[in-house]
Amino acid sequence: MGKIVCFPSLSEEQQQQIQKAAPGYTIKVGKAKDLDPSELKEAEIILGWSPLVTEHALHKDSPLKWIQVWSAGVDNLPFAELQQNNIQVTSANGVHAIPITEIILGMMLSHSRWLRQAMLYQQQAEWKNPGKALPELHGKTAVIVGVGEIGTETARVLQALGMRTIGVRRSGKDVPHVDRMYDMSGLHEALSQGDYVINILPLTDETRHIYDQNTFNHFKNDACFVNVGRGPSVNTEALLAALQSGKIAFAALDVFEEEPLPSSHPLWGMENVLITPHIAGSTEQYTHRALDIFIKNLEAYVAGKTLPLNLVDYSHKY
Repeated sequence: MGKIVCFPSLSEEQQQQIQKAAPGYTIKVGKAKDLDPSELKEAEIILGWSPLVTEHALHKDSPLKWIQVWSAGVDNLPFAELQQNNIQVTSANGVHAIPITEIILGMMLSHSRWLRQAMLYQQQAEWKNPGKALPELHGKTAVIVGVGEIGTETARVLQALGMRTIGVRRSGKDVPHVDRMYDMSGLHEALSQGDYVINILPLTDETRHIYDQNTFNHFKNDACFVNVGRGPSVNTEALLAALQSGKIAFAALDVFEEEPLPSSHPLWGMENVLITPHIAGSTEQYTHRALDIFIKNLEAYVAGKTLPLNLVDYSHKY
């Protein structure tokens, strides 16, 4: 039988789960940089990703057949080489639905209920109120761009709060808890209706800088923008201009074109911007959920069946 190389740190119990799903396979666990290159050269299955895979495992006589990436995003993979070598790739898409939904809700409430501003005044020991009635999320419209598992869960929660939900996805296929769905050709029409616009798009050639000046011009006046998708999907200068002009009332940003965001960047000093350091997907349940995906795929792989979860489509690069 073949060899499975696992880059994530796994407990003995978790390694036994893998062994049970793939009896007869040899399992090697260790960080890519710490492993002998021969381990990568002999791998039939790799759990995780490292540039060292390209260097040591993508060779002419490689037995490598499948890579289960440990992340949901796959935009950093060398798709041309992987496709040329006929290697299947699956992602950990789905592990983030709960934590990212929670941070989206927190970002929205931090603006609508004045929580971010109150925290700033707290640091100055200053008792100050907003001087006006605070808005509610109830009755507002949320546009979710990039509706997959995260977007579907977000729509469920926002609907429960009494919000109208509009979705945008490549296929335009309806999903539960989204009141109206558009395909990407209807992006601008959808954006014009949103009090809140939530970006969860993956990064592809088509989505890079999809939020440019023209796109922001289609936002509803005083809309709020939440980006937990990919930083390069947004033209930062166009976003900055939209915030400065008041076209966008508030932006909550977890991802950026350049990370870390340079300390000199004007976004840091803007009162209508909330910045988090790419933590939206962080969760104590990550390893458990990602390993469940791998085990289900591994059981199918060993049985000679099609990988059932998160098989990457090379034509779309996600």
